[in-house]
Amino acid sequence: MVMSFTALHRIALVAGALWAGAAFPLWAAEVQWRPDRPVRFVLPFAPGGAADVVARVLAPQLQELTGQPWVVDNRGGAGGTIAAEIVARANPDGHTVFLGISTAITVSPLLMKLPIDVTMDLAPVAMATAAQYMLVLHPSVAAGNLKDFVALAKSKPGVLNYASTGVGGPSFMSMALFSHRSGIRMTAIPYKGGGPAANAMLGGEVQAMFLSIVAALPHVKAGRLKALAVSGPQRATVAPDIATVAELGYPGFSATTWYGLLLPGKSPGRIAAALDAAAAKALAVPDVVEVITRQGAEVSYKGRKEFAAHIRQETGMWAQVIKEAGIKGE
Repeated sequence: MVMSFTALHRIALVAGALWAGAAFPLWAAEVQWRPDRPVRFVLPFAPGGAADVVARVLAPQLQELTGQPWVVDNRGGAGGTIAAEIVARANPDGHTVFLGISTAITVSPLLMKLPIDVTMDLAPVAMATAAQYMLVLHPSVAAGNLKDFVALAKSKPGVLNYASTGVGGPSFMSMALFSHRSGIRMTAIPYKGGGPAANAMLGGEVQAMFLSIVAALPHVKAGRLKALAVSGPQRATVAPDIATVAELGYPGFSATTWYGLLLPGKSPGRIAAALDAAAAKALAVPDVVEVITRQGAEVSYKGRKEFAAHIRQETGMWAQVIKEAGIKGE
């Protein structure tokens, strides 16, 4: 079910009122709440992926700061919405926390009917990390830069194809946003995950893809793929020589996947403020920064108020792309 942009704007305004509040800058004696038993840290994917790495490097730091263990609970499935529902229906006492992924919060509600209302049933605490993607081409594509690629795609509308991990997935939405901004039309070829999609790129089954930077870099360096740009608001730490899409003629372009901490929607503000303060300190620990950077992501802390505003802005952006491109949920 695709939500209208007007309805989405109304929801965003309501969410803004519900999610307003200033974050404490530090975990200090003034913080008025601490957990009194282990915290259930719910993840949207199975062990071994990016979310798992983020959670397991944060959990020990959060345990030290809050005085209670943070127990990682992997609940994969449905693009993160299963985990989101578990947290949304949990007791809002601060002892169940969701490491939410952006697509489950800002895209899935626009494309499908969910069992929860993310704007009411989840409360933003702190944005933690952001990972961008690299727009890559198969070497057979006769384009050496982004401008040439756009010109080629415009000369052959619908002929060129790209790999995606399904409607609403990060690679699909990144290309949808780029197609919307550049005015090109390509054909999406779906694959069951980033690995099969990358293999299809390497094999020449598809011509283009927004691929995770960590997965793309070895192939770019070996000449098996051509890198055109990265998708974030600034250049990636692990690929500083590759320009952003925004730099190359599309100001404001930004397509990233973020992870952030969220609570059940009715959680008291003092609990959210306390956990926000703990997250800010945990994300500043050098070992945490190093591990996250090695995954091709960046620490991108935003406190409660800024995180809520970021969710509203990004949801509005995706709503416009979905509406204008006529994207339907699977």
